[in-house]
Amino acid sequence: MNAPFRALSAEKRGSVLIIVMLICMGLVALTLYFASSMSAELRASDNRANDTAAREAAAGGMRYASYVLKNFSVGGVIPDPTTDYQAAALPVGDASFWFIGRDPNQIATTEPVFALVDESSKLNLNTANSSMLQALPGMTPNLAQAIIDWRSPSGSAGAASGTYAALNPPRLNKGAPFESVDELRLVNGATLDLLLGEDTNRNGALDTNEDDAAQSPPADNQDAVLQPGLWEYVTVYSRQPNTRPDGSPRINITAPQLRNGLSDLLQRRLNAARAATIMARLGTRNFSSVAEFMVTGGFSADEFQKIHTDITASTGATANGLINVNTASATVLACIPGIGTNNAAAIVAYRLAHLNSLTSLAWVAQVLTRADLLRAGPYITDQSYQFSADIAAVGSFGRGYDREKVVFDTSTEIPRIIYHENLNASGWALGATVRQSLKTPKEI
Repeated sequence: MNAPFRALSAEKRGSVLIIVMLICMGLVALTLYFASSMSAELRASDNRANDTAAREAAAGGMRYASYVLKNFSVGGVIPDPTTDYQAAALPVGDASFWFIGRDPNQIATTEPVFALVDESSKLNLNTANSSMLQALPGMTPNLAQAIIDWRSPSGSAGAASGTYAALNPPRLNKGAPFESVDELRLVNGATLDLLLGEDTNRNGALDTNEDDAAQSPPADNQDAVLQPGLWEYVTVYSRQPNTRPDGSPRINITAPQLRNGLSDLLQRRLNAARAATIMARLGTRNFSSVAEFMVTGGFSADEFQKIHTDITASTGATANGLINVNTASATVLACIPGIGTNNAAAIVAYRLAHLNSLTSLAWVAQVLTRADLLRAGPYITDQSYQFSADIAAVGSFGRGYDREKVVFDTSTEIPRIIYHENLNASGWALGATVRQSLKTPKEI
């Protein structure tokens, strides 16, 4: 011990020791504080990195969807998730993405289905008439009329306009076509309860909180069956180009004077004798739909499959709002004149039993009577050119989440995005099984 320190009294030496100990404790506290801060920052940085990875994975999902549609949806064909593409847990670096889809033949499920979604499997808000709209679950006559007023030029004046002017805050009735399905929120009477139903996260699956009565939002009837809202069944994007896959005009079959080239087409795709027989059956009749043309011509399913992308029953650049009978759910099919609830169930049952023969709409003649098929004909198709990709992406170790919904139009050579929406606010949409799998440690 050095001399100066020995010279200090015992009391002073004790005071110095206490001061030194306090300084050491302060330094230790600072060290622990900065260590804790660094640890928290490390976790936050990791979460931010995983969040960024999820967003990039969702962007990768958009590019992958575009690739799939470009290569597997030529001529209005529906890409098959079992053979044409993968729809679940596709890796992008350490992150993964899923396409949240729908199974049109499935009534209810507690886990989401993974696939791209055909927009032509839904009812088009811009073309459906009042009776078709009123056939939707939860729809009221007043809301159906409000939808028609919203999209109609005449709706911008008169009683409908006065209704919107009386709202707080007041607004105008649009009086023009819907540009997105979300625009329904502006229509008088379209509450979120009606639009969402029990499916508050919009994933088409019955999640735990959607089947627990009043224990947690939303309010539901706890019947083990998902009751979706109107958003599940409607679209504004469905339209079919009146051009063939090679870009040439389709043959308009509605009137004899418009059917130029039909005989040559039938001879090339079938044979001369069969072409002559069909042309004789068609005669000089006018047709209101492709289905009526098919039945009158006496086409077999194989014959019609060879020409169905070459013909149209509409003028102009596109046929808008046609519903694809190969992909529409029973709920949507029931809205179509000539089909209704009973025939809709029969159509779904037939589809399930003949999954490999749905190459055109010719099979519908096996389910519907001639009269019912002629009534349904102007509203149905067997082709689709708009698809939605509802992409949910998760970063590594289940951290980071992003959900983006995009709608692609495949009527051009390169699919183009015509709608994009972030659905993060809707919450987790991948179901309990995926959540548990992300929590389970994986073998290296």
